Amino acid sequence: MKKHAIIPIFIPHKGCPNDCVFCNQKKITAKQKPFEAEEIGKRIEAYLSTLKGRGLMIEVAFFGGSFTGIPMEEQREYLTVAKKYKDRGEIDKIHLSTRPDYINEEILNLLQEFTVDVIELGVQSFDPEVLRLSNRGHTKNVVYSSSDKILAYGFELGIQLMIGLPGDSYEKCMASVEETIKIGPSLARLYPTVILKDTKLFEQYQEGSYKPFSKEKMLRTTTDMYRKLQENNITILRVGLKSTDLISENGELISSTYHPAFRQLVQGEIAKEDLERQLLASLKGRYNKEKILKEKMENGASKPVVTFLCERTSFSNMIGNCRRNKNYFEKKYPQFSFRFKIDESLPAERYQLNIL
Repeated sequence: MKKHAIIPIFIPHKGCPNDCVFCNQKKITAKQKPFEAEEIGKRIEAYLSTLKGRGLMIEVAFFGGSFTGIPMEEQREYLTVAKKYKDRGEIDKIHLSTRPDYINEEILNLLQEFTVDVIELGVQSFDPEVLRLSNRGHTKNVVYSSSDKILAYGFELGIQLMIGLPGDSYEKCMASVEETIKIGPSLARLYPTVILKDTKLFEQYQEGSYKPFSKEKMLRTTTDMYRKLQENNITILRVGLKSTDLISENGELISSTYHPAFRQLVQGEIAKEDLERQLLASLKGRYNKEKILKEKMENGASKPVVTFLCERTSFSNMIGNCRRNKNYFEKKYPQFSFRFKIDESLPAERYQLNIL
């Protein structure tokens, strides 16, 4: 399978008059002025100069705002540029994101005319209370109808969900995942809520009317959502905002609600849980902690060695962010010596162990 490369075109807040409580697009996208059509061509050329000839699946992706909310003629201008490169075979896909309530037949006909491939919907939640408290401006029924139309037109569908919005809970987040699975997108993004200054959410946080998820609850919830989507063959494009998506100078975000490597935290948690489940299943009383320590004191018997295995790209997840998994196992299971090794015969994000 080819690796993907994204050429991002940001259209900050353009096409979206709504003011969701969590949103300040000027802080989410580092480029504040929307691209003009001629700038798009220059940006694509700049990226292609380094991407061509590397065997990559290259996508031009319109992010940052609600693409289908901008005037139709402007959509045409942007898409004309992208389609030119697609027709020449220099890019493979055209990709955009928008709101669920900015989808209709006229828009889909236009996107089909310009051979758009992927449409992502910023759904955030399927819970009516969370949508209302977040000032989303649409109901969950709009999500269902827009998704049905997108799939019926033959586009690839992505669903974006947020975790920890006002009125949210673990149960509501998992219910949103279940609804996502029923719709049947091929792609998803998970965004733990980050409190940005100059937003309504920041004001609510200061007043005490909004309490963010704790770090532990956010990790637990996102991990379970990730695992559920993965089990249903939905590709998870992103977990959390990249540091480059934010302007963080001068304290523009509440740092306690943001982690720059949140996806690794989630994937590391999954690795830890999978390995611990295998470890406990393999023990079955053979390696009783007290028995091993007693034998060691009596006759100097060495500790059994547990070797954890994965392929190369999953190794950092197996170790865990800042070695948290390694530290976890060594502290919880002192009767063993742990080794972490690469086995290229294993598929990505699959973990095995051996005990000697």
